[in-house]
Amino acid sequence: MSSLLITNIGELVTNAPPDAAAPRSGPPDSATPPDSGAPDSGAPYGGAPGPGTFASVADAALVIEAGRVAWTGPAARAPAADESVDAAGRAVLPGFVDSHAHLVFAGERGAEFAARMAGLPYQAGGIRSTVAATRAATDDQLRANLRRLSGELLFQGTTTFECKSGYGLTVPDEARSVALAAEFTPEVTYLGAHVIPPEFDRDLAAYVDLVCGAMLDACAPHARWVDVFCERGAFGRDEAAAVLAAGTAAGLQPRVHANQLGPGPGVQLAVECAAASADHCTYLDDADVDALASSATVATLLPGVEFSTRQPYPDARRLLGAGVTVAIATDCNPGSCFTSSMPLCIALAVREMRMTTQEALWAATAGGARALRRTDVGHLGVGARADLIMLDAPSHSYLAYRPGVPQIAAVWQAGKLATA
Repeated sequence: MSSLLITNIGELVTNAPPDAAAPRSGPPDSATPPDSGAPDSGAPYGGAPGPGTFASVADAALVIEAGRVAWTGPAARAPAADESVDAAGRAVLPGFVDSHAHLVFAGERGAEFAARMAGLPYQAGGIRSTVAATRAATDDQLRANLRRLSGELLFQGTTTFECKSGYGLTVPDEARSVALAAEFTPEVTYLGAHVIPPEFDRDLAAYVDLVCGAMLDACAPHARWVDVFCERGAFGRDEAAAVLAAGTAAGLQPRVHANQLGPGPGVQLAVECAAASADHCTYLDDADVDALASSATVATLLPGVEFSTRQPYPDARRLLGAGVTVAIATDCNPGSCFTSSMPLCIALAVREMRMTTQEALWAATAGGARALRRTDVGHLGVGARADLIMLDAPSHSYLAYRPGVPQIAAVWQAGKLATA
């Protein structure tokens, strides 16, 4: 069993306290693709969930063995290893964890984006055009697009990503969406309750019954999560609660699209259902913030959406000040945010949501892991999965300091060099 030493690291971001115990590691899931890792459950480092802390080591080294982090510390005290890589003073970070993405789709919506930039407000109505294109696409076409987008994510430093269905909205189309997603990631989300398809315009109750019944039965074997777009014009509180309850009964864990287009019940529902994450969180009142702060539900912020829709950015400072655990994700999708770049989202979080560079990086790594209830990724503590990025820069701050500049020099997944 060979080992790899990465030494002469200018800044090693670990996100791990010095005395952190090795995280638990779950057995591989049958739907997990090779080398993708299996979800761990429970709180990070065996402790209670709560706001996390950025942690780093200067002039550092790291040892990888058997796909896991075996040692971190000052370069001068690094143990010997079978192979070595000289980081030449560059920064090494945990791989990004993108906990919100919609990658199973066909077609594109560039004209819709151009219209928004010309002044047309975003109201999520374009989702139906993607539904039509996705239904008409072959499995091979959808798979090829998934492969392309997952490759983009990896090239930009994302080593773990979640993928939702939601552009099929029929039993066979949702079932093939989650099955295809499971070929690329173990973090698959069933989102039959994305919007109401046109054939059910006059019968919302019948569509909710389908989402909670035959569609759920077909999708649950391929998914880990259940999600719902709880928003005016999509699914109200009662319908969303029914979908989440049915998904939970089928063994899926809940997440919620919440409070994106205006104030609403989404965040409160997410907390009541013990959802792993409430995503968007653009329009929050004090009760929403208090509910998140007193729960284990992560507030996942999606700054690329606000960039692409000209909506107000979420108030990250308010959430962080209240003690809410915050994640950052791309929401990569063909309509409201067609970017796969976590570095761009970090830069936007720093510039537009007033997060510090440390807070933004933590949210894009350890925060994303919390939103997926993973203890094996998002940090580089001993025992963590060896998913890491080497920047062509001396510090993590360059992700926001030099926005738009390619800076990912190399990516390792489970200890194997994936890009360089």
